[in-house]
This record gives sequence, C-alpha cells and structure tokens, in this order.
Amino acid sequence: MSDFGMSGDDLEQMYQEVILEAARDPHGREHFAPDLAKEGSGDTVIRASHEYCTPGESHQFNPTCGDEATVHAEVSDKEPHTIERLVWDGHGCSISQASLSVMVDLCAGKTVDEAMELFRDFHQLMESRGAGLGDEDKEERLGDAVVFQGVSKYPMRIKCALLGWEGMRDSVAKALAAK
Repeated sequence: MSDFGMSGDDLEQMYQEVILEAARDPHGREHFAPDLAKEGSGDTVIRASHEYCTPGESHQFNPTCGDEATVHAEVSDKEPHTIERLVWDGHGCSISQASLSVMVDLCAGKTVDEAMELFRDFHQLMESRGAGLGDEDKEERLGDAVVFQGVSKYPMRIKCALLGWEGMRDSVAKALAAK
C-alpha cells in the first residue's frame, strides 16, 4: 500500500479517522430487522423493493464483542446478476459498523462476480496480519476498505471487520438460491 509520504503513525491515525467517520455516518443502514438482543429470536419477512430482483437476507453475530448485523441484498433476475440493493441493520463496535458502511459503498451496484472478488480481496487483507495485499490493483479495487489493514494486526478484531462482508456473501447466495 502506498504510504503517501507519511510516517507509520500518521497513516495509522488517518486510517483510524476514516474508520471512525464511517462508523459515525454509516452508509446503507436502515432499520428493518428485529432487535434480537431484546426480542429473542424473530422472523423478518424478506421482500424485494424491485420487482425484477430476488431478495436474500443474512443475520450475523459476533459473540466476541456483541456485534450484530442483518444484511439484505436484492439481486437482479437477469444476467449478469447485479446487486441492485444492499442495506443492513444492526449494532456493534466502530470497526464492524464502518466495515459494513464501506462494504455497501463498494458492493452495491456491482455484479455478483465483482462483489465476490471484493469479498475475497477483503478477506485476504484481513488475513495479512497488517502486511497488506502487496497488489496495487487489489488495493485500488478495495478503495476505502484498505484502511482496515491495521485491524488485521489484531485477531480479535478481524471478526468485527468481516461481519458485514460475510453477511453480504450469505445474503447474495440466498438470493441466488431462491431464483
């Protein structure tokens, strides 16, 4: 990853600021899922807001820190299948909330294949233990998601960053399976 002529401490500070900003103003967040922490298990009715889409929904929970998110994806019926709508509801730490926000920005409107490639790249970043991807093309594709490279140094926080991405992959798979 390019260091933009900044020291390691300056980069770390910049990354933390990007994560905090994304957590304060999360993109794609809507209130549609029951609060399972308060209501016990609840069922939601999955509806597509577009008649030419098939919806899928996935609930993810990180018992390590209590992060919880429900990701709703609507996938076009025509090929190549495109993620026409991608939203989420939930609560958790700033890392999980910021990662969900960045994931929505990156994956909404992409084809399923493009979104799954981003999923694999982000997963690889989280497995890097702070080393990054070493591939400028992948880092450029990930855009703001590269700020989570610092998170990958902390094994207990990796699950926080991956929560929404796993939900996106699962909800898209459910939408495709329902076609």
